[in-house]
Amino acid sequence: MLTAISLFSGIGGLDFGFEAAGFQTKVALELDGTACQTMRLNRPEWNVIEDDVNHISSAYLLERAGLSTGEPDVLIGGPPCQPFSKSSYWVSGDSLRLDDPRADTLTGYLRVLRDTLPKAFLLENVSGLAFKNKDEGLRLLIEGIEKINRETGTNYRVTWKSLKCANYGVPQTRERVFMVGAREGQSFNFPSETHCSANDLSEDLFSDKLPHNTAWDAIGGLAEPSPNEKGLSVGGKWGGLLPSIPEGKNYLWHTNRGGGYPLFGWRTRYWSFMLKLAKALPSWTIQAQPGASIGPFHWNNRRLTFEEMARLQTFPSDIRVECGRTEMQRMVGNAVPSLMAEILAREIRTQILRKPLDGSLQLMPKKKISTPEPEPTAPLASQYKALIGEHDDHPGTGRGKKAITRARASTTLTI
Repeated sequence: MLTAISLFSGIGGLDFGFEAAGFQTKVALELDGTACQTMRLNRPEWNVIEDDVNHISSAYLLERAGLSTGEPDVLIGGPPCQPFSKSSYWVSGDSLRLDDPRADTLTGYLRVLRDTLPKAFLLENVSGLAFKNKDEGLRLLIEGIEKINRETGTNYRVTWKSLKCANYGVPQTRERVFMVGAREGQSFNFPSETHCSANDLSEDLFSDKLPHNTAWDAIGGLAEPSPNEKGLSVGGKWGGLLPSIPEGKNYLWHTNRGGGYPLFGWRTRYWSFMLKLAKALPSWTIQAQPGASIGPFHWNNRRLTFEEMARLQTFPSDIRVECGRTEMQRMVGNAVPSLMAEILAREIRTQILRKPLDGSLQLMPKKKISTPEPEPTAPLASQYKALIGEHDDHPGTGRGKKAITRARASTTLTI
């Protein structure tokens, strides 16, 4: 198998995808203890190290992987992108101390890239990394890789793109930025989208794309969990409202522009407030740290089980966890859909490593023949009827109460 070094591995979302494409994770570095425990439970052969990337030398990573500089086929990882200054990338010599500790995730990845010199690398991050006028992290990475080329004589050529995972077969509308580089300067082309919505297909009779894989394709037909299973009931102030909201809708159903009762003003809550899955659509993004009323929730008016979330993330079917609900949700919500990683790993094999892989994608959900009708809604619970009435809509971007408060504070400080 081809070899991979994994940084910021989490529960192993990227690694599972590269594994499906014929790569073996030789060493995985992750700071979170529960995530490390989960990786060891499922893939003890990955040689998991529980530590901070800036406390571990690249030489030690190579030693644990049984590899030398230049030997790894790929370096993979999804470093959390925290606020930072790009005044310096790393300290010269053997020191692992960074000028700005807030920049430690991206600069840590760059340091390991410089020291291990893999044939290819893949870096994943949130789509905000490439937002206009907020792309300091992206520019730091590109400039850092150019610096690596100058210092080591390599010719890493970088390509990056924001990908909508649902348009590649993932049954979830997660969007992420992926950066791919080749040490010898080979060009890399991101694969074309293969899936789209049913509406788009109906408007283009000659499209060769497939319909989106849906939540039903991923989790439909699974047995209902035991009513006594902990952590699945939706409580709190708003839990009793969920049964009155149709599949695929959120709190906006109960506004003056929805089909329910006017309980809220239009767009006065977060989109994911009381958000419910629809069988016929991909899932919305699984949240890492949802509040009591933050979805997506199951169409049966409960939270999702680990198996259901794992399937929506296209993890391998044998994945298990031995931890509490909070830790499990956080690990799954922070992970990369493994199918997306498998697709990109296959392209890296073909375009950069010149070792194409035959056969179909292992982690692609199987399309179900039919989708059941949406579940019926329940009448509005009595405790919410007192809220029926006129409610102000959100005034618009930058005009809400919090935005006005921030603007006034800023003006006061300027004066």
